[in-house]
Amino acid sequence: MTIGAVLPAGDALHAKNIVDELIAQTREASTAGLTSVWFTQLFDHDAISLAALAGREVPGIEVGTAVVPLYSRHPLVIASLAQTAQAATDGRFTLGVGLGVRGLLEPAYGLEYPPPIRLLRESLEVLNQALDGEQVSFAGSSVIARPPLPTAVAGGDGVQLLVAAMAPQTLRATAEFADAPFRSWPGRASSNASSCPPGGAPSSHASSPPCPPSSPIFFYAVRAVAAASLGYYGDIPSYRQILDAEGVDHPADLALIGSEAEVAAGIRRYFDAGATDVVLIQSGMRSAADRLRTWQLAGQCVQASPNSSATT
Repeated sequence: MTIGAVLPAGDALHAKNIVDELIAQTREASTAGLTSVWFTQLFDHDAISLAALAGREVPGIEVGTAVVPLYSRHPLVIASLAQTAQAATDGRFTLGVGLGVRGLLEPAYGLEYPPPIRLLRESLEVLNQALDGEQVSFAGSSVIARPPLPTAVAGGDGVQLLVAAMAPQTLRATAEFADAPFRSWPGRASSNASSCPPGGAPSSHASSPPCPPSSPIFFYAVRAVAAASLGYYGDIPSYRQILDAEGVDHPADLALIGSEAEVAAGIRRYFDAGATDVVLIQSGMRSAADRLRTWQLAGQCVQASPNSSATT
C-alpha cells in the first residue's frame, strides 16, 4: 500500500523559483510519510525534468509524471528524458503518459491532432522499444522513429510506463503496451470495475501484470473551491463517463470531504476495493496548511497499514 501526491499542490504561481518550490513540496511530502510524488505537465514547467531533480534531491521517494501528453512530443524525446530521470533517481522514476485534451492542446500548438488511439498505440510501441534498450525502428501513420544511433541511456533502464486510460480503447492499448493504467477519479462503481478489458496481451517490457488492481487512483482530498475549480472536467468525454458511471453530476461530488476520520475512511475504501496505490490531487486547494494536514493524515494511513513498509 502506497499513497502519493500530485504536484504542484496548492498555489505555486507566486513562487520565486518553481523548481525550488516543488523540491520543497517533495521534501514535505516525504517527511509527512507519503511514498511518491507525481508532476503535472501543462505549458510551463517540464514534468520529467522536475521529477529527476526532486528524486535526486529527496532520497527514497518515488517520482513520476501524471501525465506527459503524447501529442506534440515525439516518443524518442520522451524516452530520452525518462531514461535520464531514471538514471538521476537511481531507478525511482515512473513515466506516466496520456493523450491529453485535444481542445486544450491543439489550439496551443497549432498542429493537427492525429487520430488519438492510433497516436497512443504507435507512441507506446516506440516507447517500448526505446525503454527496452532496443534499436528503435518503427514507421506508422502518426509516428515514425528510425534513429541511426542507439537510444539507451546508461543507468536508465527499467522505467515503468503508465498510461492515463479510462475508455475501453485506451485501456486495451494500455494492456498491450504498458505496465498499468492510471484510473482517474473512480468512486465505488468505477473502482469495482475491471481496470482493463479482457483480451489484452502483456507488454513486452512490463515486469508485472499489465493491468493490476494497483493502478494509481486519483481523487481530491479537500474541497474548498472544488465546485468552481473542477467544473470543466464534466465537459471532457472521458471524465464524463466516470461521472455518469458513478451517478453524479459534478466532479466535486467525487471529492473526499469531511473530518480527518471521514477522509481516512474514504482512503481505506479505495484499498478495500483492491487498489494498492492511491494518489492525492488538489490536496492544497485552500492553503499550504491544508496540504500539509492532508499529507500527514495520508502518511498516517500508510503507517497504519499492516502491509506497509513505509517509514518517515
